[in-house]
Amino acid sequence: MTAAVLAAVLGTALAGCSDTGGKRAEERAAREAAAGGRAAVNTPRWTFAMVTHSGDGDTFWDIVQSGAKQAAVKDNIKFLYAHNEEGKEQAQLVQSYIDQKVDGLIVTLAKPDAMKSVVNKARKAGIPVITVNSGAEVSKAFGALTHVGQDETIAGEAVGDELNKRGQKKALCVIHEQGNVGLEQRCDGAAKTFDGKMEKIYVEGTNMPDVQSSIEAKLQSDKGIDTVVTLGAPFADTAAKAADQAGSNAEIDTFDLNAKVAAALQDGTLGFAVDQQPYLQGYEAVDLLWLNRYNADVLGGGRPVLTGPQIITKDDAAELASYTKRGTR
Repeated sequence: MTAAVLAAVLGTALAGCSDTGGKRAEERAAREAAAGGRAAVNTPRWTFAMVTHSGDGDTFWDIVQSGAKQAAVKDNIKFLYAHNEEGKEQAQLVQSYIDQKVDGLIVTLAKPDAMKSVVNKARKAGIPVITVNSGAEVSKAFGALTHVGQDETIAGEAVGDELNKRGQKKALCVIHEQGNVGLEQRCDGAAKTFDGKMEKIYVEGTNMPDVQSSIEAKLQSDKGIDTVVTLGAPFADTAAKAADQAGSNAEIDTFDLNAKVAAALQDGTLGFAVDQQPYLQGYEAVDLLWLNRYNADVLGGGRPVLTGPQIITKDDAAELASYTKRGTR
């Protein structure tokens, strides 16, 4: 039984709001809670804070927050969110929530060296911590309850395998944030299993014109590149434009899924996407913190709770399109 299902079942029992049980009752209770802004449990109103390494305008984190907020409504949680792409500033935000004596913390570890000390401070303050999205390999060592997300190396290896199936020979892996260990792991994982040649290119992800011009220049100078792999959904469309301007037939593939990516998969602009289910990362992180506070539960058994990777192709995109439009995939 997943944490989400268990939480819903426990919540239903506490609230006495279901007489049918099972998945149908769980889904109805969640819908009613979301629609009315009412909790499905009668546990105390704890405060959980999430601090990520997101830059401004990154829609991926909107989906993570959507899941977290949905779980927070159900679990009677006050949910706080802050972000900064710089490791030092992210750590300072975490410290501010420690000072506020929140009841639980959810953090990303894209830049683990900057975060290690402050996560330890949270533990010493008696605040349970769950890591999400990045940092699976150090989460346990840092003292987190568990990690929710995908293993970035495994996800990269899945990309390499998929490129082999498609007969690709030379790929360009676009890293949009220097110093982000998770992005490096994706490219390295892909290079490990890819039978062809994999090159990296570093771009300034907060400057889309620069991203496009850098990819375009690379494709113009190296006609042998038949694949461009972007590491975030917002960059896939930009890479497609760069290929068009460069007169390149390179296939564009990407990590992460959103409405634009789903549409591009359907019309053939993109080859495939790697979905790590960000909604689930946010939802499960809040739910697992609630379960720990309520019942001292811990999932994962010392290993990450994986939400991906899932390779999404044109055949899958139509089914998922409605979910991407509502912001949950």
